Amino acid sequence: MTSRTLTILATLGSVALLLGAFAFQYIGGLAPCHLCLWQRWPHAAAIAAGALALAMPAVRFWRFLGLVAALTASGLGVFHTGVERGWWQGPTTCTGGGDLSGMSTGQLLDQILSSPVVRCDAVAWQFAGLSMASWNAILSFLLALIWAAALVKRD
Repeated sequence: MTSRTLTILATLGSVALLLGAFAFQYIGGLAPCHLCLWQRWPHAAAIAAGALALAMPAVRFWRFLGLVAALTASGLGVFHTGVERGWWQGPTTCTGGGDLSGMSTGQLLDQILSSPVVRCDAVAWQFAGLSMASWNAILSFLLALIWAAALVKRD
């Protein structure tokens, strides 16, 4: 395959993952958590990098940026998976728990009202025992491999 074909494939992969996320949100009714939203941004960057790489094929930097974006999406997916499985603590903005002792009723109410509705440590959907975050980690890593192949390919 040519670097152009690989770039198109990697770019379309990020398009597909973003469209899937939006479909789960707007068609399936699954509101994204804070970490889910974080995972979308690298795919948007990969799409932009892909468009620029296709417009300026001699500039290898754009394929490198696509690789970095896909690896970032994969890393965020791994991090989110760890939060879901309780391997490590997630951001305080999207996980439950914490010390509530010593809080006044007003402070507790403020915390409840400022807390997000969707928790990052709860799996909203899974397939084959893997959550959306896990699938994003795997598929984004595969996209990173495609970006790497596009980067090293000399047409």
